[in-house]
Amino acid sequence: MSIASLAPDYIRAIMAYQPGKPISELAREMGIAEESIVKLASNENPLGMSVRARDAAITAIGEISRYPDGGAFALKKALCARFGVEPAQLVIGNGSNDILELASQAFLAPGLSAVYSRHAFAVYPLATNARGARGIEVAAKNFGHDLDAMAAAIEPQTRVVFIANPNNPTGTFVPGAELEAFLAKVPRHVLVVLDEAYTEYLAPEQRYDSIAWLARFPNLLVSRTFSKAYGLAGLRVGYAIAHPEVADLMNRVRQPFNVSSVALAAAEAALDDDEFLARSAEVNRRGMVQLVAAFRELGLEWIPSAGNFVTFKVGDAIGVNQALLRQGVIVRPIAAYGMPHWLRVSIGLPEENARFIEALRQALA
Repeated sequence: MSIASLAPDYIRAIMAYQPGKPISELAREMGIAEESIVKLASNENPLGMSVRARDAAITAIGEISRYPDGGAFALKKALCARFGVEPAQLVIGNGSNDILELASQAFLAPGLSAVYSRHAFAVYPLATNARGARGIEVAAKNFGHDLDAMAAAIEPQTRVVFIANPNNPTGTFVPGAELEAFLAKVPRHVLVVLDEAYTEYLAPEQRYDSIAWLARFPNLLVSRTFSKAYGLAGLRVGYAIAHPEVADLMNRVRQPFNVSSVALAAAEAALDDDEFLARSAEVNRRGMVQLVAAFRELGLEWIPSAGNFVTFKVGDAIGVNQALLRQGVIVRPIAAYGMPHWLRVSIGLPEENARFIEALRQALA
């Protein structure tokens, strides 16, 4: 008998999450100098982290021999001031992935179910399956969430609905009014996890106040991250804003000291740097224009995106991806999301975008 056979069937059935290829790995595989590689695979901020966040992180290293504040008092205080919420409504996670896992851990179990959309973030089924719960995948509508179908898919055993807005990997966006109407239809015994990892990239006309909805919908959880627009992907800081009873359950299953003192300090400083956030959004807006113009010129189909990435169709995605890798350009294949003919590219600096466009032109030749 294999020791692995002793694990529950639902654990052994899980396919591990596949992250974007690291620069160092491609350098080893292809014999390419790391400094010549352009990575546009993981939706990272091409500007890096803000100076304020960097300075705060460096200062925090001086106290690295001490355990971090397990209650994240200072970061919670900053979040409360920014969003007008109470500390009891907050959960701090090791990235927003941790938030998704904590929500599933607190509310899912064998015999229960969760609803999510096809082509949505891979962690939703992973977190569901890891609790022995059943995933209900709802067919996508124009590569995005079909909220009417998702509402219809809710059953008496459903305890969680996952919605990504904007959605990853397709970049699709659901207007706030449609989300609010959906929340009004969802039974109160179902927790709606609204994953807003890319919300800082929304155009002004797309913005809505999901946090204000918490007063009317105690079954809503808003999940956000410092990994994307704030540029702290390597430090892993995310947070949830929810009803105090929901946050309390999640904090009961949260690991002690799940976020490092360096990450907490950097996140607090980053939250206060509005100038850096605005610059990140502007770089993203210009880069989106640059990439879309190239896709149009090359005659490629793409999905309009509200995030910091674009998904585009090339037919032979495996071959095109390999051709890009040989040129030192890393993008993201998304066959695992049910899109075998598509690739996803993150928006980089203008020169990185130009490098990708030229490499893509050669790959398609």
